[in-house]
Amino acid sequence: MAWPGPRLAPDRPRQWPGRRRWLLAAAATAAAGSLASGVAGGEGTAATVSSGPAATPMASEPEAVPLALAAAPPDAVRTAWVFGSGGPRGFVHIGVLKGLVALGLRPDLVVGSSVGALAATLYAAGLDAGRLESLARSVQPWDLVRLTLRGPTWLSGDGIAGLVREVLGGRRLQDLPVPAACVALRLDDGELVAFTRGDAGLAVQASTAIVGRLAPVAIRGARYADPDLHMPLPVRIARSLGATRVLAVDASAHEDRAPPQAAAYRESDRRKRELTLPDARLADVLLHPDTGYWAGWSGAYRVRLIAAGEAAVHARADALRDLHARVHSPS
Repeated sequence: MAWPGPRLAPDRPRQWPGRRRWLLAAAATAAAGSLASGVAGGEGTAATVSSGPAATPMASEPEAVPLALAAAPPDAVRTAWVFGSGGPRGFVHIGVLKGLVALGLRPDLVVGSSVGALAATLYAAGLDAGRLESLARSVQPWDLVRLTLRGPTWLSGDGIAGLVREVLGGRRLQDLPVPAACVALRLDDGELVAFTRGDAGLAVQASTAIVGRLAPVAIRGARYADPDLHMPLPVRIARSLGATRVLAVDASAHEDRAPPQAAAYRESDRRKRELTLPDARLADVLLHPDTGYWAGWSGAYRVRLIAAGEAAVHARADALRDLHARVHSPS
């Protein structure tokens, strides 16, 4: 869910308010929610990482442990869907999921980084395509953040954790119909971890805690954040968890289509592509839907990206069906 800055066309300022205005709006919403609900127990508060004496530890913090996949022969095919980071471009993941469901396909596990972890977890919970799209079209930035005293950012992703817990009905990662892994960066030693058990909301919050913008998430004595600056497309994580076939969905910007006004972002675009390529090359099928370059939150932008995700799936329908075939084709 990380991105280097709001990439909106200069002539379309409505798609994303100025950063300062956005932060103020988020802080005002957070403050209002806290006053209505009580500071320690406001909506979406992840009690394990909240400050204040009233915080109550969660019963099940996320754990980075091997996935408990169903027993299968050693040569069994295990298909993973991997969803990458991308900030608002992550709306394209919803279109990809709609397209995959329409083809009647189903993975053995899902893995996500940042906004990809959010999409993967919601799918793994069994939400149908209509519910996924409804959530994607209705959620607002201020639904996802809360005012916090933890760290210098003043904002946390506690709202993301609250949203996931509400939608999942409190189910833990290991209780979901499809095995899921949320990838996060452990700040204390720079290691990447894949949360596969415990509080799904907190795991997604850790994966989406944008470095320098949202407060890190404390889990079992360590601090976690968005892995975007280290592994935006976690195909290698999926392979390490047992995947033999991988569909990867790259939600990054199409930097080759950057207009002159985007000159300030060229270096970060180059770094992002360098980070993405090693994993993209390890995917059996790679989708990089046409999201264009500029990102946004407008209703029209969401509709366009969802449609782009569906179109990318249908354009590769035969390859995707082959990927999910249970019997290897003879060589």
